[in-house]
Amino acid sequence: MPRSNRPRNRRRPEVGERDLAAALFGGRQTESKRGIEWNVQPVAAPSALKGYTCPGCSGQVAAGTAHVVVWRADSFLGDERALSERRHWHSHCWKIA
Repeated sequence: MPRSNRPRNRRRPEVGERDLAAALFGGRQTESKRGIEWNVQPVAAPSALKGYTCPGCSGQVAAGTAHVVVWRADSFLGDERALSERRHWHSHCWKIA
C-alpha cells in the first residue's frame, strides 16, 4: 500500500466569535466625529472595482485605490436609509475631516 504524505490529525483553526463580515471585508469600526456616530468600513485596493467622488476633497477615488466607506451609525431614519446614503472617502480625507 502506498504511503500517504498528508498529515494526520490536522485541525482547522477556529474562527471563534468574530463577526463574519469583519472576517470577509476587514473590520467595520464605529467612530465619532462632531458628535455623530459613523460606521467606517475599509476597502482594500483589490476590492475597489469602481471609481467614486470623495466628499472631503471632491477628488476622484479611482478604481483600485484603497479607501473607506462611511455611513451614519445613529440615523433616526433607520439603518437601511443610512446605508443607502453611504459615501466613499479617501482614507486621508476621512482622517482629517
